[in-house]
Amino acid sequence: MGEKQSLGDGKLNGEQIKADLEDHVKLEAGEAAQCAGDQAPLDGQETLQPTRLYKRRWMIVLLFSSYSLCNSFQWIQYGIIGNIFMKFYNVDAFTIDWMSMIYMLTYIPLIFPVTWLLDKKGLRVIALVATALNCAGTWIKVASVRPNLFAVTFLGQFCCSFAQVFILGMPSRIASVWFGSEEVSTACSIGVFGNQLGIAIGFLVPPILVPNVDDMDELAHHISIMFYITAGVATFLFILVVFVFQEHPKLPPTQAQARARVISPEQYSYTASILRLLRNKPFILLIITYGLNVGCFYAVGTLLNRMIIMHYPGEEVNAGRIGLTIVIAGMVGSLICGIWLDKTKTYKQTTLAVYFMSLVGMIVYAATLSLGHLWVVFITAGSLGFFMTGYLPLGFEYAVELTYPESEGTSSGLLNCSAQVFGIIFTICQGKIIDHFGTLAGNIFLCVFLLIGTIMTGLIRSDLRRQNANLLAKAEAERQMSGQDYGATALISQPQTPLNSDQ
Repeated sequence: MGEKQSLGDGKLNGEQIKADLEDHVKLEAGEAAQCAGDQAPLDGQETLQPTRLYKRRWMIVLLFSSYSLCNSFQWIQYGIIGNIFMKFYNVDAFTIDWMSMIYMLTYIPLIFPVTWLLDKKGLRVIALVATALNCAGTWIKVASVRPNLFAVTFLGQFCCSFAQVFILGMPSRIASVWFGSEEVSTACSIGVFGNQLGIAIGFLVPPILVPNVDDMDELAHHISIMFYITAGVATFLFILVVFVFQEHPKLPPTQAQARARVISPEQYSYTASILRLLRNKPFILLIITYGLNVGCFYAVGTLLNRMIIMHYPGEEVNAGRIGLTIVIAGMVGSLICGIWLDKTKTYKQTTLAVYFMSLVGMIVYAATLSLGHLWVVFITAGSLGFFMTGYLPLGFEYAVELTYPESEGTSSGLLNCSAQVFGIIFTICQGKIIDHFGTLAGNIFLCVFLLIGTIMTGLIRSDLRRQNANLLAKAEAERQMSGQDYGATALISQPQTPLNSDQ
């Protein structure tokens, strides 16, 4: 079903949508069906709540992007110069691969308690824990710069991977809590942008700061400089979060957020929310397709150094630059896709098109990697990154549409959990295939799964619940302003034009 048809159905079936949303709120708030505080019961005669957009929202999302950047930088800082760390710590390639895969493995068991904590305690607590863990991990690494202290550097990487669990699910929540309905996709893209920029810097900076020298003392000095710089940035960002990061604006940005504030943490059932999501068939398909796409990206990023060095020996710096090209192109793709979604609301068409182009980009990259021309690899890798990395915010926002009014943190957490599972599987399998059959076979392996993901994306039924609710809200707002009763009252209301001002 296309978006236009879905939105049209929302207009024609307003009473059904209203009933579904009312049932959801009753499940969350109890059979009394009484809103918290001074809100009226759900009797179909709700009044619009005051809404407002604060300029501080841009500071909040940029601060989040900054500490997400610092954390994601460390995901790839070992893998992109894996041959150098293998020599320094005297470990094999598979062990160095785990310095990236620990980010994926840690996420899987911890995402459910962390998303529960996000729903119970809110954004500020999650931000504080994330930056504190990230800061601690960077200083542990500072103390690990000796060839016999690999276990210590692994502990530091584990702390940073633990911090990532508190980070990945936040972009869509921050966008919903702080931003208006016409800018949520753009705000989500900015949140994802920081994570991607961190990966880009992780590809670029380590090969520059840590050259491949044979003297162990000199090598230790270079590694120490990289770790100290990272620790200093992480500490500064932790202090900023303590003094600047705010839970939510005084007034909500949209009527949907005004309704979300009605449900207190004590009334919210995390288990019931998970069960409802797992019964949502379009969302289940999206979980699988998102995992396949992002898992392929994780595998390519983790094994990029190995693939480039295999065909272009001694090109560690260019391997980092190719990784940078992949992610920079992806950041451009993310922002373009976010703005496009805010303008058109064509979620399924855009997601399917970007997924298909990710497959095409992977095929072209696989076919050109071994040609012997690095400039060709730069171009094909950039094309791959534009679509594959650009897909990330699309998946987040499409999930929010399919699962509204469930918690954005929960839906994002399930998407990321799927990505980590497939990321570990693809990284291990592709690494073994490359070792035994070469890079072409390893990349064809990923192409097969991207093809499967493209087909499954086409099968997702585009049930845009948030957009349907906003259409009904607009009709209700017009009815209340004109004093006329159109016969159907929306449960969730879209905001009137908010004010831009400082808090």
